[in-house]
Amino acid sequence: MADYKTLIDAEIWAFIEKTDSHYPPETATFGVEDQRRIYDEMCAAFRVAYPIGVSAIDRDYGGVPCRHYTSGTADVAVMYYHGGGFVVGGLESHDDVCAEICAASGFDVISVDYRMAPEHKHPAMFEDAMAATRAVADELGKPLVLCGDSAGGNLAAAVSHMARGTGLDIRGQVLVYPGLGGDYNKGSYVEYADAPMLTRDDIVIYKNVRLAGEEPVGDPRYAPLHDSDFAGLPPTVINTAQCDPLSDDGVDYQRALKAAGVPVHHVDEPGLVHGHMRARHMSARSSASFERIKEAVTALGKGKWPYA
Repeated sequence: MADYKTLIDAEIWAFIEKTDSHYPPETATFGVEDQRRIYDEMCAAFRVAYPIGVSAIDRDYGGVPCRHYTSGTADVAVMYYHGGGFVVGGLESHDDVCAEICAASGFDVISVDYRMAPEHKHPAMFEDAMAATRAVADELGKPLVLCGDSAGGNLAAAVSHMARGTGLDIRGQVLVYPGLGGDYNKGSYVEYADAPMLTRDDIVIYKNVRLAGEEPVGDPRYAPLHDSDFAGLPPTVINTAQCDPLSDDGVDYQRALKAAGVPVHHVDEPGLVHGHMRARHMSARSSASFERIKEAVTALGKGKWPYA
């Protein structure tokens, strides 16, 4: 097992302790209403004000509740799919993250409040993500960048896979510590099984809540890594955290895209943990990582590929 005391610095330990004080490590075992209440309270404890010049309105796209952020006239739209294991989170949990991406890129950002488990099983969350994405493209007429963290990274990639050949103008995707359907019995799932912020046991709990029955086989809407064809996907930037059971999903996805000739860039952030974007205002490492994420969104939206 990993030596977290050596890998993780004092600022991230302070972040972990603050998170645990609001969101105890055992929260994934609680009832769904308690999980959501505790998660929302934790997110509120970290929330910061919008950057100057950013405004937002709540409205539906494709029948899906969304929040549309703008900082002026933009020629690109960013679709943002929030994390939370397909069980918790929503428009409030990632509100400030979306506002800061909007301010940094100058693009519109549309946060998608997709249906969640256990009330709605797979593929309901994917269906909402796709419906909102299509509606934004049709109504705004702008090229898109897809972005999401954790479960939202899964949705961003799933939309990218299923959008091939549909005419959607997707300039790129930015996946932040995504869960993409890797093998739970090897690699980072074993080495970082007991990581702070997210354990392998948590991942298994969320997977079982998300499913209506048996785990789908070969369904990229569920697990993009399970696709048989990775050709034709948009340029992709993957940002993973070293101390995270999910980190090898990013590694495996990079390999699959590279083998298929898709431009792909992967950064595994040393000493960072799952969910660390929330630490961006209290950790130098997380702040630098978030800068890379915002720069990736901006570059892809402009049709640039600044990676060797």
